[in-house]
Amino acid sequence: MKHTFLGVAFLSVLSVCAVAQTDSVAVQTTATKVYLEGADSLVFNQLTNPDAQILKGNVIFRHDSTYMYCDTAFFYELTNSLEAFGQVRMEQGDTLFVYGDYLYYDGNTQLANLRRNVRMENNQVTLYTDSLDYNRLANIGYYFEGGSLVDESNRLTSFYGQYSPDTKLAIFNDSVRLYNPEYTLYSDTLHYSTDTKIALILGPSTIVTDSGTIHTTRGWYDTANNTSLLLDRSRLVSKERILVGDSIHYDRETGFGEAFGNIFIQDTAKHIILKGEYGYYDEKTDFAFVTDSACFLECSTADTLYLHADTLHMLTVDSTYREVKAFHSVRFFRSDIQGVCDSMLFNTRDSVLYMYTDPILWNDDYQMTGDTICLFMNDTAIDYAHIQRLAFAIQQIDSAHYNQLKGNALKAFFAGKAARQIDVEGNAESIFYPIEADGAMLNMNETKSSYLSIWIADNKLEKLKIWPAPQGTIRPLSDLTPDQQKLKDFQWLDYIRPKSKDDIYTVVKRNIEEAAPKRSSNRFKR
Repeated sequence: MKHTFLGVAFLSVLSVCAVAQTDSVAVQTTATKVYLEGADSLVFNQLTNPDAQILKGNVIFRHDSTYMYCDTAFFYELTNSLEAFGQVRMEQGDTLFVYGDYLYYDGNTQLANLRRNVRMENNQVTLYTDSLDYNRLANIGYYFEGGSLVDESNRLTSFYGQYSPDTKLAIFNDSVRLYNPEYTLYSDTLHYSTDTKIALILGPSTIVTDSGTIHTTRGWYDTANNTSLLLDRSRLVSKERILVGDSIHYDRETGFGEAFGNIFIQDTAKHIILKGEYGYYDEKTDFAFVTDSACFLECSTADTLYLHADTLHMLTVDSTYREVKAFHSVRFFRSDIQGVCDSMLFNTRDSVLYMYTDPILWNDDYQMTGDTICLFMNDTAIDYAHIQRLAFAIQQIDSAHYNQLKGNALKAFFAGKAARQIDVEGNAESIFYPIEADGAMLNMNETKSSYLSIWIADNKLEKLKIWPAPQGTIRPLSDLTPDQQKLKDFQWLDYIRPKSKDDIYTVVKRNIEEAAPKRSSNRFKR
């Protein structure tokens, strides 16, 4: 809040000063006389310049409190004006000094036109140009054919510029450059305070540093403290990270960028994007944080994975390893796979997605649940899913019948985007409804064993293997009660399933009667 207030206050001061400067120029005052204070010689030339007093050697003029020095001058006493040549110097008090090769000064308007090798000095601030017009009444100097302003911290150049010694404010337009030992700012329009060292950005601008680049069109940059507030969808690019937000507060010394409103953090190397309404990125630790409508996108292919959680973290360990953590109300969608859980970890080195606390995974018409689900990726394709503890896999046949697998642990292997083989380890149980050649469903098969494997083709059971000492029964559908058609802890939770990339933001809770079976406290730490 302190930096935001400072930026708004600075903007207000500039606006007030701009109005004050404009009003000052328009003020009409009683003209005072320009006095010749001294010269080595004075002559007249009635033929070539009858209105001028020609002065040579140590020429000195005074107008009110301002003194003007030069080698040679033409003094037009009737028009209260003068032309000065050679080692021209203007002094106003003991703080403002202006130098040049030529000066035309009008005492009535108090306007000074200086040309060639012009230098305006105001304490630690120096303005350099070849064409400077100085308004003594408004105390503003401005150039229009290129110039630069230098203080103890920065050097600024532009095609057009103006400087007020009173307010310590400078305005730059067209091809603006702010050079600092640690960065360079390129801009179209820039206001700068030589007192606070704050640059107010009012046009398309780029700030280039060793650690990254900033693109913005509006905001402020504190060149003394290396902090900034950037508005209007500014963009911070650092290494392989891009941070975008409606507004960004950036501290270059700490490498900390904080973004507000429709933020976007991208890892260009791993094709990962984080979105939300608030977030930050730490350049020194390579840590990113996003919350409030937080969304994670893995977009290395056209089939993007969309994931939502209350909070997202991304940590870069090295050039190949990223960790993305999602906390609370996790929901994700991809065309071939969907899931929900309370917390999640995605490891880019091993391409493993870990789902913790009441995880549910869907693939086509299969639903898988367990204590913990590990989804192993091969590049971007699913290699296999490992359901650890309390494993349960369900395939919906129709609204009343479901193929079911249950055991201590389960592995589902994929070919393309569909499950090809499922292995159950420990206390394996199954219920299957075989489909006859004519499409009829007549019986239910139920088995129990230590281990079980099934092979699937075209989303149908191709082969079943159970061992050792399997137990099995076949029952006609007409003899079954509803309770006999489902294994213990059966829950069909399709109403929770994300239906699209936009549905990941929908909050869906389990029905009370479908509370998850008691699970372990396994969960990764923040």
